[in-house]
Amino acid sequence: MMDRQFKGTLSFAQTEDSNDELSSFRERFYQVDGHIYMDGNSLGLCSKEAETAVLNMLRVWKENGIFLWNIEEGRYYQYSRELARLTAPLIGASPDEVIVAGNTTINIHQALSTFYKPTPSRYKILVDELNFPTDIYAVHSQVLQKGYEINQAVKVVPSADGRLINEDSIVSAMTEDVALVLLPAVFYRSAQLLDIAHLSTEAKRRGIIIGWDLCHSIGAVPHDLASADADFAVWCNYKYLSGGPGCVAGLYINRKHFNLMPGLWGWFGNKPETQFKMSHVFEKASNAEAWQTGTPSLLAMAPLEGALRIHNEAGMERIREKSLRLTAYLMFLIDERLGKFGFSYTNPTDDARRGGHVALTHNDAYRICNALKSHKVIPDFREPDVIRLAPIALYNTYVEVYALAEILEGIMQNKEYEAFGNKRSLVI
Repeated sequence: MMDRQFKGTLSFAQTEDSNDELSSFRERFYQVDGHIYMDGNSLGLCSKEAETAVLNMLRVWKENGIFLWNIEEGRYYQYSRELARLTAPLIGASPDEVIVAGNTTINIHQALSTFYKPTPSRYKILVDELNFPTDIYAVHSQVLQKGYEINQAVKVVPSADGRLINEDSIVSAMTEDVALVLLPAVFYRSAQLLDIAHLSTEAKRRGIIIGWDLCHSIGAVPHDLASADADFAVWCNYKYLSGGPGCVAGLYINRKHFNLMPGLWGWFGNKPETQFKMSHVFEKASNAEAWQTGTPSLLAMAPLEGALRIHNEAGMERIREKSLRLTAYLMFLIDERLGKFGFSYTNPTDDARRGGHVALTHNDAYRICNALKSHKVIPDFREPDVIRLAPIALYNTYVEVYALAEILEGIMQNKEYEAFGNKRSLVI
């Protein structure tokens, strides 16, 4: 972690806020009234720009009906292009390598059905023990469709402690029988950030296709997929990017693969020039648009336009700088005030290895999480003992981080968490 001089006083937090060059962005997000929102790594807050974009899309539909596809030089028919243009700078890609379509799981299936071409000697997909379940479900589904058993074709890199993955172990697992690697940029429990460039280079040296899940990093961590020469990437847009609940997802296809046929064909992947000829012969588009399938979901995409404009205005470098400082400040307060109550954190402290949230751990994490909610603090819980806390650069403050630590200290001193049970709610 960079050497940062923090103080455990309210006045210090207030001074930090007064010197924060991103502070004005907070006013452009709707806060959950009276709450300290620390769950932007799970669902980002609604921005005024997102609201405006949705209302505009409703107006366009209301006023134009089916003619909306042709107004403004076909802007809404080609809406994914506009969102790709706004997304590309966040991930270090060209706009024609990006599509905004589907959801994360479907986009993983699309990518795997395109790139997973097993042979008798290369047939395994390399994953890690800690990835989000949907990635693993998709991998299992794909290998079964190819006629393999899961334990035969899925190779898992284990975690020594159930929280972090050693990158050398990943490289060592890139053996000659591995056809494809799928990894998260940031692990959702521990906030460990993997070195995309290093691991992509190692895969490329071995002739292995590598793809990345950016769900827990995009919007908080700048990426440079072009320099890393990753083959593909997928992500959701509703966490740090604040594109709205269930927002349409994203897919990156390295331009060196534009010659490939998509694994899943759909009429929106047909080249625009012949799309309305309604031929039963698929003529794929010349870029990442070929990996689209159905008609774009305009109302689900619209809030993302507003959110992306905010991120581009703020700039990913400034967002990352503040995110790292906010999370470092939170770790400082945990060390100073909460360690005596059995709290720790499992996320790396090194800036180059940490995503955008702090993985606070405690044996009574679930009950403490509910106690926090009773104090109008919104975190989230992940099994078995993690309270995820994400101070978001665009709308959280240093004073809120200070208040969070103070509330937690009070909960522990008064043993308030003991009033809550361990029965899990539907969404935790």
